[in-house]
Amino acid sequence: MSLRPLILVTNDDGITAPGIRKLIAIMNTIGDVVVVAPDSPQSGMGHAITIDSTLTCDKLKVDVGSQTEYKCSGTPADCVKIAIREVLDRKPDLCVSGINHGSNSSVNVIYSGTMSAAIEAGIEGIPAIGFSLLDYSWRANFDVLEKEIVKITKNVLENGLPEGVVLNVNFPKTPTFKGVKICRQARGNWEEKFDKRISPNGKEYYWLSGKFTNLDKGEDTDIWALEHNYVSVVPVQFDLTAHHFIQKLNNWDL
Repeated sequence: MSLRPLILVTNDDGITAPGIRKLIAIMNTIGDVVVVAPDSPQSGMGHAITIDSTLTCDKLKVDVGSQTEYKCSGTPADCVKIAIREVLDRKPDLCVSGINHGSNSSVNVIYSGTMSAAIEAGIEGIPAIGFSLLDYSWRANFDVLEKEIVKITKNVLENGLPEGVVLNVNFPKTPTFKGVKICRQARGNWEEKFDKRISPNGKEYYWLSGKFTNLDKGEDTDIWALEHNYVSVVPVQFDLTAHHFIQKLNNWDL
């Protein structure tokens, strides 16, 4: 009799966020689930790790289910590291991160704590998926994602992923999807500005805001797919080498 797969679940919105609670419930139908997630929101932390303070990792139970749960005081990447090194007795068969409240398409993947957790698992040789919904609301409808999450998850468990590759999956905010599109990451950026304010004690402070601009008109991108109500799936690699530039760089007088 084959064992159920061991699935590590994490996120960046915190262990009590509705998105991760839904993801845990879905994963319980597929395998044996262990949750190691931040004890507070860690959005936008990217691949930060804790090196200048202590970490805590405490067992708890947020709601009913067969999963084992731990809240960690660190970042999403910390959660994966401590899960592998201290919590689990074997390497998980899969790591899933999310469901994030908000988009992680295009350049957002660089800043994403959700995707950094998945990438950290990938670095450890664990197949990993980051799931995100383009809805920041705490009352977002995650139920409509279940069918597609199950299908993508089972495909990864069955087929595996290449070394150094994880999946970045984004869902548009819509009650029904036209389908799933395998995409490339759209080229875009944030036009950022800082709102300068004065505190009651007279000290200056800044509040970051901005607008995302899509610079990519291709119809094979994650942004295009999401704007047309498709689920976008982007294979992401954490090797940041610009391989196409190596030969030209070798011709420089360095």
